[in-house]
Amino acid sequence: MNLSFFDQFTSPCLLGIPLILLAMLFPTLLLPTQSNRWITNRFSTLQLWFLHLTTKQLMMPLNKTGHKWALILTSLMMLLLMINLLGLLPYTFTPTTQLSMNMALAFLLWLATLLTGLRNQPSMSLGHLLPEGTPTPLIPALILIETTSLLIRPLALGVRLTANLTAGHLLIQLISTATIALLPIMPTVSILTTLILLLLTILEVAVAMIQAHVFVLLLSLYLQENI
Repeated sequence: MNLSFFDQFTSPCLLGIPLILLAMLFPTLLLPTQSNRWITNRFSTLQLWFLHLTTKQLMMPLNKTGHKWALILTSLMMLLLMINLLGLLPYTFTPTTQLSMNMALAFLLWLATLLTGLRNQPSMSLGHLLPEGTPTPLIPALILIETTSLLIRPLALGVRLTANLTAGHLLIQLISTATIALLPIMPTVSILTTLILLLLTILEVAVAMIQAHVFVLLLSLYLQENI
């Protein structure tokens, strides 16, 4: 029984071919395409407004050098947001519940921000490892601590996104299973459980949006330190 709860996190396969790439590419079909109704289409207008607002918030703390990352960060946020939201639909697969995928995204983008800082301003980037005014006896320990905190950033990014989405999916499945099991025995309790499930689903929609924003926001903050 416990193993069946985690079956939803198994990557689906067709004829031995993993379909995780198809699940990652499917959200791109929801992006607006240019047509003769580009201006009058309300859905496209809403998406463009949201993209503009997101880009403005992400780029506000960065200088002009960091604005080159606007397309990457905004596209990443839209991809994560659509994957997270589509994963809440019944009989769907959420690629962002896979730690391998999240770690790949987090590590590559974190490494890109780090290499950007080492290339443009190596002294300032290395200076983050040793705070100014540190007593001499504490220098080796602080360098070790700061280096560890720097290297653990991609791990924290990937684990945070995976853990939040996985926990939400498990809670939804547990409560929905309890609702069905209680329906013939205690209908009143089952109705109350259904209300809890509805509230939890609304909460998970908010969590899916927040986690996508947090993932990209932290990457923009890491970029801010290196430009």
